[in-house]
Amino acid sequence: MAGEAAAQFDNHDAKTNLSRIIKRVEHGEEIVISRAGNPVAKVVPLRRTTRTGRGSLRGSLDLTSDWDSDEVNDEVARGFGLPG
Repeated sequence: MAGEAAAQFDNHDAKTNLSRIIKRVEHGEEIVISRAGNPVAKVVPLRRTTRTGRGSLRGSLDLTSDWDSDEVNDEVARGFGLPG
């Protein structure tokens, strides 16, 4: 969260409260895990980078009329080291 210090848990408390920590991270918080008072890890939310739904690439792809022809499929197969 912008401008706020990350919450900190010691190793034992992090193990005990892992589910709670994950829920907080899912809501955008960053959590620091420490051992003997020294920060050793940070748990941060992952940002989803994959497409999320049907049709999400609409307008992004330009397919030629022969995109699914035998010749194109053979060329793609050869590109993967398979017989064309």
